[in-house]
Amino acid sequence: MSIAKVIGIETEYGIIGGPELDPIVASSIIVNAYAQEGHTRINWDFEGETPDLDARGLANLTSFAPVVETHLANTVLTNGARLYVDHAHPEFSSPECRTPLEATLYDVAGEEVMRRALRVANQSLEAHQAITLYKNNSDGKGNSYGTHENYLVARDVEFAHIVRAMVPHFVSRQVIVGAGKVGAETEAGLEAAPSFQLSSRSEFFEEVVGLETTLKRPIINTRDEPHADAERYRRLHVIIGDANMSQVATFVKLGSTALLLALLEDDGVQSFPSPPRHPVGAVRSFSLDPTLTHQVACDDGMQRSAWEFQDQLWHLAASYVERSGGDAVAPPEQVDEILRQWREMLDGVRDDRDAVADRVDWVAKARVVNGYRERYDLGPGDARLRAIDLQYHDLRPERSLAQRVGLRELHTLDGVREAVHNPPTTTRAYFRGQCVERYPDQIAAANWDSVVFDLGEGPLRRVPMLDPLRGTQQLTKDLLETCPTADDLLEALDR
Repeated sequence: MSIAKVIGIETEYGIIGGPELDPIVASSIIVNAYAQEGHTRINWDFEGETPDLDARGLANLTSFAPVVETHLANTVLTNGARLYVDHAHPEFSSPECRTPLEATLYDVAGEEVMRRALRVANQSLEAHQAITLYKNNSDGKGNSYGTHENYLVARDVEFAHIVRAMVPHFVSRQVIVGAGKVGAETEAGLEAAPSFQLSSRSEFFEEVVGLETTLKRPIINTRDEPHADAERYRRLHVIIGDANMSQVATFVKLGSTALLLALLEDDGVQSFPSPPRHPVGAVRSFSLDPTLTHQVACDDGMQRSAWEFQDQLWHLAASYVERSGGDAVAPPEQVDEILRQWREMLDGVRDDRDAVADRVDWVAKARVVNGYRERYDLGPGDARLRAIDLQYHDLRPERSLAQRVGLRELHTLDGVREAVHNPPTTTRAYFRGQCVERYPDQIAAANWDSVVFDLGEGPLRRVPMLDPLRGTQQLTKDLLETCPTADDLLEALDR
């Protein structure tokens, strides 16, 4: 029986400017600007961070776990999210969400948090130090940063089965959820000399499976850090994905992946199509093929294109929903919408791209780039086309090209503003966010699976939250409303 697919997104933002053009300083200014405006001052609790745990068992001696940088700016927001500096980028990690639509909302709320932080930060800087933020995945100089997804998976699903089942999806989904890219940056990408790619991130992947996230990037990440009861749950940490400006693309990216994971839990790995013999080569070559006709050899002897992989996966998901309903992912009407949009986008990129230019980022970006190139008779390697690519992802509304191409919106501005301040109600993020809102002066720190209180006397008190589906509004609202102080809350919890 599949378990609820609790979902979250971690987005590292591209950053330019700041004092002496130092990205770490600039990123710290962004995070601190939002915190110092009174939104939050709660520190992140690093206890329990285990980035070196590998789902395959013993650590691979050639693998290097991500470094946990405890000295950089890091805070917890009233909506249950985490805002911090990750290496040299400001990152918004969304609260845990119960459905793909809700997770999309909090991804968009993260954009608004960054815009507000940017406005506050730039008010304190000289004009020549002004910072600009981009929701993209590379700096144009060969450095990539991530948009990571997280999915709750049952612990009893073998990790090898996750790899076998999900590789076909992760190498091919860029045909509908890729963000598009002018040119290339890596040695392998530059050798192919593309004028345009479907995905901004595909050329940066070098391994099929691995622990790293910044070097030797793997299609399937093995970090075994569930932030929950490890005997019951896994957290599938997905690092192969683009930063989408299209809300529909984000929704379908999350929804399709969640449905396939639920299918894996219920029906097993044998249901899935055979993976490519060379997955890294496949993910790169698919990105280089706007015609969607390029095929790769698969383990079963067949040849498949990225489009054909997605078509087969869609039919598997649709059949699964017809039999089982997809309740682990979302309510029926939302599951139906995931399947409908996935199908329309898949058919549209093959048969009528204009019909899906309001949903598929790479199609929308390609239209803008090609229009500009034709208008000014530019060569495919012209730097102005790269500037157009970057401007598509600009967070400033007056500069963002994504704001001008007619992308569909799934959430109203009022809904986004609400999500900036308030947590989801159907996961433990509700309890975390409410505690940050109600008891900020009595919280020493918080993380995904606990809140640490400092009552001023005695030792710190940790409240564990090892089940992502507890701590919801339904379970804790009445308790919180009857506890005006953290002392009252802890006393009530003890009882």
